[in-house]
Parts: sequence; C-alpha cells; structure tokens
Amino acid sequence: MEWLRYGAATALLQTGGRALEAAPGMHFHSDPEPLGVVGVISPWNSPIILSVRAVAPALAAGCTVVLKLPHQTALTNALFSRAIAAVKSLPPGVLNVITETGSTGASMLVDSPLVNMISYTGSTKVGRLIAANGARTLKRLNLELGGKAPLIVFDDANLDVVVPQIVMALVAMNGQFCCTGSRVLAQRGIADRLRAALIEAYQNVRLGESEDPQAQLGPLIDKASVQRVDAVVAAAGSYANILVRGGPVNEGPLASGAFYRPTLIEVQDLSTDVIQSEVFGPVQTFEIFDDEADAIMRANATEFGLAASVFSDDTARGRRVGKSVQAGHIWLNCWGVMSEHFEQSGFKQSGIGVLCGPRAIEQFQEIKVYASVEATPASL
Repeated sequence: MEWLRYGAATALLQTGGRALEAAPGMHFHSDPEPLGVVGVISPWNSPIILSVRAVAPALAAGCTVVLKLPHQTALTNALFSRAIAAVKSLPPGVLNVITETGSTGASMLVDSPLVNMISYTGSTKVGRLIAANGARTLKRLNLELGGKAPLIVFDDANLDVVVPQIVMALVAMNGQFCCTGSRVLAQRGIADRLRAALIEAYQNVRLGESEDPQAQLGPLIDKASVQRVDAVVAAAGSYANILVRGGPVNEGPLASGAFYRPTLIEVQDLSTDVIQSEVFGPVQTFEIFDDEADAIMRANATEFGLAASVFSDDTARGRRVGKSVQAGHIWLNCWGVMSEHFEQSGFKQSGIGVLCGPRAIEQFQEIKVYASVEATPASL
C-alpha cells in the first residue's frame, strides 16, 4: 500500500519541465507528457506489489495501463481485480486487468503499435525476447530481470548477525526471488566457521505451509519447478561439493506439495552452471575469496547485476567494495531492505530503467520542448 501511496504522491509533487532564456529573446520551456498506453507484465512470485510498483507511476504520469497477471496466481488476481473495480473514482478503461495461461496476451501487448511501453518483471531470457519483439515498433521498455545476488562476507563480520541474514536471503519467498542470496562469498579466514554454521542452519530449516507461523521455507510454485531445481543440483554433483543435499519432499504430509529442502553447494569454478544461471529455488553456492579484489572479481563474474550484500565491521570497506560491485542495489550488513522512496534497477543483464523512487514517473513520460523567439522591435 505504501508503494501505491508513493506513486500517487509523485503525481502531486511533479514540478513540470524547465524554462530558460537561452539567448536574448530566445525562450525555451519543456513539459512532460504521458507516454500513452503501457503494458505491464507481472510475475507470479509477488504479483500484487510488483504490479503496483509499475502501475502506480504509470497512472501518476497520466498513462492508461493493461496489466497482464500470471495464471499461477489466479485467485490473487481475482481479489486484486475486485479491489480495482471497487474504486469508483477510477475511470473505465484506465486500468485494465487480464489473466492468461501462456503468453498470447502478453505477446499482443509487445507486438501492438498501439502500446507505447512495456514494463516487465521476470527472467532475463524472456526480457530479451520482449526487447527483440518490441524493437519492431521502437517500444519504450522497462525491464527488471534475473539476478544472482552475491553475499560477500569478510573476516571481520559478526557471524551471529550474518548467518541469520544469509539464511533469510535464501529461504525468503522460498528462493523464488530475483534478489535471492544465491551466492555466499566467504573470505578465507572465516570460511570454515561460516560453512559449518550454514550447514547446521540448512539441515534444520523447518518446512511448512504458508499458514504455518513456524515454517521458514514454503513450497515452490509447482512440482515442475521442483524437478527443474533438482536437476540443477544433481548436475552440480559432478563438478562441485554438495555440502547440504536438499531435494524434494517425497514423504509425510508435505509430499503432496511442491516442497524442496534447501541445498548448499561449494564450488570455486566461476564458469559452472550453478553459479552462472539463475536457479530460482532454495539453492545456494559457497565460494571462497582471498582479498577485496578477489571478492569484487567473483561478485561481478556473472551476467547479472541486480543486488548484492557486503558484510564487514569496517564500514569504509563495505562502501568501497559496494562501489565496485556492478549491481543496482547494494546492502551493507543486511539483505533485502527496500523502500519505495528509492529506485530499484538492474545493471548488466538484470534490467533496463528504474521503478520506485522519484525517477520512476519519468519512465512513463515523454518530454516535449517548446521554443519561441521574440520579434525584434522596429528601430525608433
């Protein structure tokens, strides 16, 4: 709700364009205008809040929106649509919601010359397809794509604080989050203690239904995802050291669900699939580095650049390393802290453009510039 209120506030706080007398008698001014029709394509892992963060600035800019929601969250979509329909002050046709199985509607939004912009949250693979197809109409794009967030832990970090943060970075949203802390980078002096602490933590993670207040890890979106994640882990066994072999829950009351126990894999080869590919499940790699330069090299070794954490009692080092890590969000001695007051964006193959913060509204606007020249008065 705070993200929706912030989006509404940006509409009230706009200062408009600029005005300047560039030369005597030569005046310029600029005005922002709504971009037009915006197609918002939202993912299943957090369909409401990830829709709102695009829909809110688009509406604030004066655009109309077609929101495509995923079929995996159909019940949530229905509640969201009902809430939208209950807003009497929202004119018909300004915000339109569709749910579909497959991508026919989404493809129509991307291909249509009547849609001026696509805001998409999802995988880098699909983001590239959207960019390629949208190029035919030179469509404006706003893309938040995949991630492979490194969690860099230096020797001086307090493990009592760090370990719970690392565990939360993996199990939050059941590992199905673009900012999931899927890579632990441990400095050599602390690696043995951190490895042992994480092994113990993951061996004791409590799985359960979302309604279970004691559960730390819930189900994946479907059983097909369980099979996909398990195949990645099985393949990693040929080139890496499996410290904690999680896997599907095939017995007991949770066997009918899509539950997957957390997995921890130690690996040093940066070219391996488990490091380079987004798993989108509760699978974490454990890597060892020697110094700051080594940590930065490893952190930047994938095509992704969405988020990263740096854990160190040396604040100056944390900021120094953070400046060198190629990611849109850097967390110092924490993970997953976000605010609607600040932009969210991705570096490299993790995205184009920003959402949230004061610059989000600009993504959904065109700038029109006016120029005028004063007539020269007649000589007296």
